[in-house]
Formats: sequence, C-alpha cells, structure tokens
Amino acid sequence: MAGRAEPPDGGWGWMVVLSAFFQSALVFGVLRSFGVFFVEFVSAFEEQAARVSWIASIGIAVQQFGSPIGSVLSTNFGPRPVVMTGGILAALGMLLASFATSLTHLYLSIGLLSGSGWALTFTPTLACLSRYFSRRRSLAMGLALTGVGLSSFAFAPLFQWLLDHFAWRGALLLVSALSCHLVACGALLRPLSLTEDTAVGGPRAQLTSLLHHGPFLRYTVALTLINTGYFIPYVHLVAHLQDLGWDPLPAAFLLSVAAISDLIGRVASGWLGDAVPGPVARLLMLWTTLTGVSLALFPVAQAPTALVVLAVAYGFTSGALTPVAFSVLPELVGTARIYCGLGLVQMIESIGGLLGAPLSAPTSRPQELVIEVLDTKVSLHKEEGLEEE
Repeated sequence: MAGRAEPPDGGWGWMVVLSAFFQSALVFGVLRSFGVFFVEFVSAFEEQAARVSWIASIGIAVQQFGSPIGSVLSTNFGPRPVVMTGGILAALGMLLASFATSLTHLYLSIGLLSGSGWALTFTPTLACLSRYFSRRRSLAMGLALTGVGLSSFAFAPLFQWLLDHFAWRGALLLVSALSCHLVACGALLRPLSLTEDTAVGGPRAQLTSLLHHGPFLRYTVALTLINTGYFIPYVHLVAHLQDLGWDPLPAAFLLSVAAISDLIGRVASGWLGDAVPGPVARLLMLWTTLTGVSLALFPVAQAPTALVVLAVAYGFTSGALTPVAFSVLPELVGTARIYCGLGLVQMIESIGGLLGAPLSAPTSRPQELVIEVLDTKVSLHKEEGLEEE
C-alpha cells in the first residue's frame, strides 16, 4: 500500500482510471444493454413485461444495496481482492442464468448472484479512484465512466447479434465470459493510504458520523430520486420501439446512438467540472433537470426523428450528470470516508433502481404484441396456429 499526505492527482491513479473504465463497461454497459434480452425473456417464459423487468431491477438494486459490504471489505482488506472476487461472482451468475428454466432462476442468477458481484466491483473501484485525485477528480471520473457509453454502443448491437445467432442461452454464456475480465480490472487496483485516514476511525465510526451529516443525507435522497428514472430507457426502450413498429436491430441500434451521446456527455461534463469555477453541484442540477425533461418526452414521441433526437439528448445529459454526481460526494464527506460514504449512497439509492423499471412497465400490454415483434419466424408460427384453429 502506497502512503501519501495528499492525493497524487495522477501517477498510478491513471491505471486506476483504466481499471474503472473497463469495470464500468462490464457492469453498467451490460446492464444498459440488457433491454435487448427483454423481449426474448417475455417470449421464452411467457410472462408479463412487468415481471421480466424485475430481472434488471433486482440486479441494479442488489449492486447498490450491497455496496456497503464492498466498502467495508475494501476498508479492511483493500479493494483489489474484493473486486476480483466480485468479478468471479458476476461471471458465475451469467453462466448459471444460461441454464434457467423460469424467471425465478433469472432473478437469483442475474439479479442476486451477478448483482452481488457488481456490488463488490463498482463502489470499491470508484472510491479507490477518488482517493488518487483532487484537482482533476471530475475529469478522472468522466474518463473512467466513459466505459459505460462505449460499451453500451458496442454491446447493444452485439447482444442482438448474439441472440440472432446463438439464442439467449448462448448469448448469456458469452456475456459470462466477458464478465470474467472484471478479475483483471481488480488486479490493477493499488490501495492508497492518506494521512487523514487515521482521523476518521473505522467503518462503524464513519457510518455513525455520516448518518448525522445533514448535507450528505439530503444529497443521498436526491440521488435516490434520480436513480428511479435513470435506467428506465435502457430497460424498456427496445420493447417500446418494437411496439411502435421498429425492427429489433434498429431498435437496439438506437441504444447505441444514446450511448455515443452518453460518452460525449461524460467527457464534456468531467472537463467542465474541473474547468468551470464554482461548486460542481450547480452542473449536477443542470444536467439532472435536462435529463428529466428528455425522459418525460419519450412516451409522447412517435416520429422516428423525434425519438432519435430524444435518445441523443437523454444520452448526453444522463451521461453528463454521472461524473459530477460522484465528484460531489468526496467534497461532502472527504476522501478518508469515501469508501463508507459511497457505499451508503449506493445502498439507499438502490430503492430507486429497484422500483423504477417495474413501475414504468406497461402492465396491460397484450402478450401477443410483445411476441409478435420478435422476428418473422415467430409471426409465421402464430399465423400457422391461427389457420389450424
């Protein structure tokens, strides 16, 4: 463990940024692109859309609700072994999901097991990164989190291609292989010891002080509300576009368009966060407002051009708010308490991640409409069944 009086604002920190880049891609890039599997699961298990949407919601909620466990373990043992263990769990969950015979199996494998692995990877990695940077923290966060945008751009059409060629079971096996690379990401992390660490005490003392910290609690409530709507387009957009008559591949490609815009938004926001004088929270307020407006317009948009414009706008603004949201937290609680603070924030905002997608799911959508948009083969099978009747 390296020991320093202040964050080095560079050095091995850039390797931590690289690790966080690939780790964010393999966690949230997969989660964001999981809407491609949505219609496949509805058809395979003949379940309502609202029930299928719980798969991603449980995964997001477990990832966030279990973050304090990753924080405590990282405080005691360092982030490296914790993240490597999380990578193994995430890959194992996807592997077991490929053998699922019911939605309950997917809830347990992807939602619970892979979600637990993601909980042990995301928070410790970002907390470790925050301790390496001070003046350039927003830029470092922006660069690290661009992995989400790049992977969303690549994974959405890739997953659709895998579904077309290997069906959903084979696709999940290959996603499991991708998740194994989280182990390598964890191996790049080097814990950093700062002089202020001794002044904050252990995890229990840090937790007690944070629960009595008014600004931290208000900030956590705000992020929980943001998180409620943040993932809705990535879960339901593909199915929504197919209901409007889009083919599966163009619908998945629109997620890639949003991902490109997301990527640009993260880099631009990270640079602005360090370059613009004044509190970073002002930028967070701006990006959050614009994200909410673009999200509210999705249900009323019908024209393809309008949907593309909204996807670009939502991708940019939702991507821009992420690095500044994580950059504000060390300013509130200090770098010495960042492991505990980030873990607690992730746990509380998991309530929003758990409820957002199911609450926004159309409960009255006819089952035939969901199955009908899968592909030409499914339509032909339905026509043959009607003729026999």
